[in-house]
Amino acid sequence: MPKVVLITGGSSGIGKAIGTYLLSKNYIVYGTSRNPEKYVDTTKFPLLEMEVTQPETVKDSVAELLKKEGKIDVLINNAGVGITGPIEETPSDEIEKAFATNLYGPIHVIKAVLPSMRHQGDGTIINITSIAGYMGLPYRGIYSATKAALEITIEALRMEIKQFGIKMTNVAPGDFATNIAASRYHAPIEDSSPYKKAYGNTLKLMNEHVDAGEDPTKMAKVVHEIIETKNPKVHYKVGSFLQKFSVVLKKILPDKTYERMLLKHYNLK
Repeated sequence: MPKVVLITGGSSGIGKAIGTYLLSKNYIVYGTSRNPEKYVDTTKFPLLEMEVTQPETVKDSVAELLKKEGKIDVLINNAGVGITGPIEETPSDEIEKAFATNLYGPIHVIKAVLPSMRHQGDGTIINITSIAGYMGLPYRGIYSATKAALEITIEALRMEIKQFGIKMTNVAPGDFATNIAASRYHAPIEDSSPYKKAYGNTLKLMNEHVDAGEDPTKMAKVVHEIIETKNPKVHYKVGSFLQKFSVVLKKILPDKTYERMLLKHYNLK
């Protein structure tokens, strides 16, 4: 019997790539979007209306899917938002929105699917985080913080639900060629800002990295392998060699040495 997969944020980017790939492997795939009517002709799988920051819409969407299919075998928490800017100049409400989507959102969806998975005695939950969550990146500190918080939360939750036969893991992508750069919140580069030059240069570099990113199908293949794995690891990292190696360096280098490496990478003093 085919597995039923729910992918949050399935209308574009990594979520869409994962859904399309899993569909080709004969899974039953549903995605979610805040505005599914906008994507009627752009995805090969149906989209449910869901706003992950609003628990009631999450519960309604999960209930709708359970009514249609009778089960949810796999949840892929992919919905997220990007945010850049000097922390001093980033509006507090934008910081709260980032945490609401990238941290609280996945928690809301996990809470909604756990009862049915516990009843089944089986299930797999895959959370899409970011390699940026393994380090504090200049002008991306809030984004790094949201993803780091999700990584740690899942480490704990994974142990709590193990007794029910439910598997959980994190997959941290590096830079992939998606539309995240266009859709993320950018604190404006103000002429009067003391961060104008440094932030402007860093923002340009970040966007170039995304534009030159890898094919998101690579992420889809890793996710498929995880679903088919009997005992998934706690963490997976998907990206270029340098991006994955940067996480290793973070563990072994002295803090200030690693900081100097980042400063040099972003051309910061």
